[in-house]
Amino acid sequence: MRWATQDITVETSDALPGLAKLSNLVRSVQTPEFAGLTFHEVLAKSALNRVGSGGPLPFGWTINPYRGCSHACVYCFARPSHQYLDLDAGADFDSQLIVKINVAEVLRKELARPSWERESVALGTNTDPYQRAEGRYRLMPGIIDALAESGTPFSILTKGSLMRRDLPRLADAAKAVPVSLAMSIAIFDDELQQTVEPGTPTTTARLATVTAAAEAGFELAVFMMPILPFLTDSYEHLDGALARIKAAGATSVTYSAMHLRPGVKEWFARWLNTHHPELTPRYRRLYGDGAYAPKEYRRSLAARIKPLIAAHGLARDETDNASSSRTADDALPGGQTASDAVPGNQTVDRANARDANGDWRGVRGGVPARTAEREPLPDPTLF
Repeated sequence: MRWATQDITVETSDALPGLAKLSNLVRSVQTPEFAGLTFHEVLAKSALNRVGSGGPLPFGWTINPYRGCSHACVYCFARPSHQYLDLDAGADFDSQLIVKINVAEVLRKELARPSWERESVALGTNTDPYQRAEGRYRLMPGIIDALAESGTPFSILTKGSLMRRDLPRLADAAKAVPVSLAMSIAIFDDELQQTVEPGTPTTTARLATVTAAAEAGFELAVFMMPILPFLTDSYEHLDGALARIKAAGATSVTYSAMHLRPGVKEWFARWLNTHHPELTPRYRRLYGDGAYAPKEYRRSLAARIKPLIAAHGLARDETDNASSSRTADDALPGGQTASDAVPGNQTVDRANARDANGDWRGVRGGVPARTAEREPLPDPTLF
């Protein structure tokens, strides 16, 4: 589907043994337009994913039209999710992409069920719905229409400038349901950005998307996530970044320091040792014993960035839950998967799920309360 004018190679599923487990695999596609990428088209059995209750984040459902992500961010927390098909969390996550070609049709059926209570739905919590493949497969328009027509509030977090294509549709949807948009922009040094996030649009392109969304009537939040210790956490970098965000028309900023869970830590360590080996000892001190930077670092970062956010007029109004949406706020959490369900059409400010140090509310020491035990370090030589 959608490849009629492209030179494609259709591979058999035995090229990747893990994919042979999928009874719903349609075909695997390679095309010169997306050199280096393989798209594994599948027929989704479900579109809505129920996420666990008891966490700090106020949404109960997600939709992931893609698995894997060509943005190839070296710090992406979702990398280990690729291992369920015997694909690795490194290069395979970046290049072997699962595409749920029927996701919009399945979603419509699920939303039509009498049991559906129109709880808030989040997109962009695992992999990006506006990564490059979306330009070819065009899954998001059908998803947006299905959610709006069913009366289901939703929110989108993306690094993709492709969201501009759907802004008229999103504006129409916002007339019917609360719609919240957020843009993830973590790095404002172009050279660094291209090595850390090699498959993403440039920072300039993403800021232009912020402007376009603002002009379409959305109050758009920017997620500065993650902030990379010793690379993007200087006063100068933060001040310059916030000035550009404000000039682009964003209304608020939320942030967090980077965390490196098993499966991600190895991939980031490889990048760090290649591009910034001088920082390896400092990262070892921060992340050698676990996934999260020490509380002392997070407090120091908060003391530096919070006054700058306020000075640039980008502080969130924590008393106003409608502060970051066109009609009501339902801001995305910026790459987290734990959540609280929100009954019916109730929506809350997901950006305000962070405390004064930029950590998720309801966590102990920066680690979600239900997984507060120290996570094992898979390879102590990495940092």
